[in-house]
Amino acid sequence: MAAKLKRLSQGLRTVFAVALLTVATYAAAVEMRGDHPDRYVVQRGDTLWDIAGRFLQKPWLWPEIWQANPQIQNPHLIYPGDVISLAYLDRVAVQPGPREGAPIDAIPLVQVEPFLKDLRVVDGFEQLPYVVGLEEDRLRSSQGQLAYVRGLPDAQPGQRYAVVRPTQRYTHLDRSGMCCDLFHKDDLDFRGRRIADSQNYWTDVVTPDKGNEVLGYELMRVNAGTITRGEVGGIKASTLLLDDSAREVRIGDRLVAVDAQPYDLQFFPHPPAQQLEYGRARVLAVADMLTTGGPRDVVALSIGAREGVDNGTVFSVWRVGSNAVDRVEYGAERGEETVPYEAKVRLPDEFAGHVLVFRTFDKMSYGLVMDSVKPTRVGYELKHPDAPY
Repeated sequence: MAAKLKRLSQGLRTVFAVALLTVATYAAAVEMRGDHPDRYVVQRGDTLWDIAGRFLQKPWLWPEIWQANPQIQNPHLIYPGDVISLAYLDRVAVQPGPREGAPIDAIPLVQVEPFLKDLRVVDGFEQLPYVVGLEEDRLRSSQGQLAYVRGLPDAQPGQRYAVVRPTQRYTHLDRSGMCCDLFHKDDLDFRGRRIADSQNYWTDVVTPDKGNEVLGYELMRVNAGTITRGEVGGIKASTLLLDDSAREVRIGDRLVAVDAQPYDLQFFPHPPAQQLEYGRARVLAVADMLTTGGPRDVVALSIGAREGVDNGTVFSVWRVGSNAVDRVEYGAERGEETVPYEAKVRLPDEFAGHVLVFRTFDKMSYGLVMDSVKPTRVGYELKHPDAPY
């Protein structure tokens, strides 16, 4: 009997120790804001990111709050009407409210849906069927008109296709042993071939495809249509009736099968699964802008699924520190080009904001700028959201 009581006592001590460790880990991981409200009723139009920002120093850790509440059936979802209140030890309790409305998402889907529908990244497109001619030999065709497609020998009436246009080529130039890698964004012509760019010309000449990796080709959706006739009776092109009012179709546009649901509808913020090599994760482009964006702007990123990135991954965005000439040491008259790179002073990176990934491809991804203290620019570095510098 004494032995049983001893084993029971040891077991209770083990359970108690594990419980203390769990509470301590939770407290270390989740830092509450000092100005948080005592009670909040979730409203229609709220986002999880904004709500978590009311309670936490780090909004991307909001699942830690929900998972501490066993009364929530799905710890990832809360709804309008739910009451969020602070429990003892400054922990957060969520009391379920009515469930008539849709759950609250991390970001409003309406803000990224055009990019989810209209943009995708592929490794290549040369194999895709393409528009070879248009009704009445037009230069452009739109809704209600016909496009003639080559490369669909087995097309059947009733099949649906999206018409897409290659617009950008993204590349990564590995310059191991030098100051930094280079990332390029090249415009494409109507055939999807690269347009010569004087800005990148000499770099491409000096370092032709050696170490130059294509991260992907961006395809923009321009229209959609239904096959009305295949390649029959000696005709070498299938007929596509355009039925979307989005953009005009031109010769050279490509076709892809219409996906029923090609993207996620909800995004759960979380830190990246692994530490990324410095200089490898960069902002490649800012959608609908030249080089600069701010909160709720969409950015293209140089990393994807192969680096462990998935939808909901949160990064902090940093302006890369300059390499400055020490004017005290070299004098004001010394030109920057005469000072070797290794002799320059590397200045600290500067924090700009946070970005949340909402669509992931193999080597690239798209993200939404969630908050910022300064503009996000092409070339800025991506780091773990907790990175101190």
